[in-house]
Amino acid sequence: MLDEAISTIRNAFCGSPFEGKLFLVGGLIRDRLLGLPPEQDIDLVCLCDALQAARWLQNAGVADHSPVVYPRFGTAMVSVRGIQVELATARRESYAPDSRKPERVEPATLEEDVLRRDFTVNTLLEDLFTGERLDLTRRALPDLEARIIRTPLDPNETFNDDPLRMLRAVRFAAKLEFEIEEDTWNAICERAGRLEIISRERIRDELAKTLMLPPRRAARGLDLMMQSGLMAQFAPEIAEMVGVEQNVFHLYDVWTHTLKAIENLSEESSLDERLAMLLHDVGKPRTRTVDEAGGVHFYGHQQVGAEMAGELLHRLKFPNQTVARVSRLVAQHMRIGEYSDEWSDSAVRRLVRDLGEDMESLFTIAEADRAACNPEHHYLDPAVVRGRIRKVQDEADYARVQSPLDGRAIMHIAGLQPGPEVGRLKDYLVNEILEGRLAEGDREAAERLLRQKLEQEHGRQGD
Repeated sequence: MLDEAISTIRNAFCGSPFEGKLFLVGGLIRDRLLGLPPEQDIDLVCLCDALQAARWLQNAGVADHSPVVYPRFGTAMVSVRGIQVELATARRESYAPDSRKPERVEPATLEEDVLRRDFTVNTLLEDLFTGERLDLTRRALPDLEARIIRTPLDPNETFNDDPLRMLRAVRFAAKLEFEIEEDTWNAICERAGRLEIISRERIRDELAKTLMLPPRRAARGLDLMMQSGLMAQFAPEIAEMVGVEQNVFHLYDVWTHTLKAIENLSEESSLDERLAMLLHDVGKPRTRTVDEAGGVHFYGHQQVGAEMAGELLHRLKFPNQTVARVSRLVAQHMRIGEYSDEWSDSAVRRLVRDLGEDMESLFTIAEADRAACNPEHHYLDPAVVRGRIRKVQDEADYARVQSPLDGRAIMHIAGLQPGPEVGRLKDYLVNEILEGRLAEGDREAAERLLRQKLEQEHGRQGD
């Protein structure tokens, strides 16, 4: 589809005033030279008015929709054969100190245009019509061969203009398995504080893209964020994990353990699961205690961590649904590991019900967590828990057990208003089903049990 879209664009411009003035640029050329599947989008730099070029595609009948234009920046967006195409007039830019958005944009030469770009490996040009490849910095091809991330200009200038490029440098280094050139790396470390002018949404997107790399590369990207000081700028809670020593069940400090756990995730793991893996032990630094015998403990770290995860993800503007689910996964990430073969069937049923739709994700997290721990100590194999759950589930689908009495009936019997107390009593009835003391759907027996419980509680209060 990508090559078809490029061919369609080329044919539309042949014989037009734009012929010879359009060049493919950036990641498309880079990835082809590296033998990687290119991303499904096209960037064109234009030695002409990009907005007029985009309208030409529309008038030629090859654009899927009317161009979305940004006159201030000299750019336009269309799609051709379902592929997104960005056309940009060759330009030079100047920036205000407190914004990554250029305050002044002017037409420029191709040489000036490539120098304003983020990294040398993204500056390669290819003439849309002749296929001639241009390395105007004279560094792009050598840096590709040497597998180096380097800025075209002084990195201090590049990162001062657009600090988001520091996170992009880390992500590209991890994605491509490149090294960051020394001066470029030093500039990132020195200017990490410049991230303060970047919107939380932009930082969120770079974090998510890094997390969704193949797990080992994702872990490297996260560690580069940490080593450079970038992580501390937007997630100081995560930075607290570095150097926090654990107990004999672990080989590594909390941060290194977290990276090892991420490395052990599957390629198919979701963003929610990866975020939960990143944050599953974020509560440990704030709950660490040492007993008289020197034993290290992290009592309640999962609940503290769930609250911290929620606050961090809200701050980074993740969707509410993501925040809620990741917080829930962090809060529950110890449940599978707490299993004992002495558990009764009813205890297993409660586990199934408590984990609910998150069960498979929690197994994914538990398996990666276990693989990152000290192998010399016995850890329950999650496969054992799976087998026990499967055995119990063969009897009935206890994850879907519902109270025979709804909230309205419970409020009527107990004389309550809507609130947490109603939920507590409903959970009590569900638990009675799981323990085998109440049949599903038996409203009469449920009402009797509920009244007995209320009388008992009232009697204790009277004492």
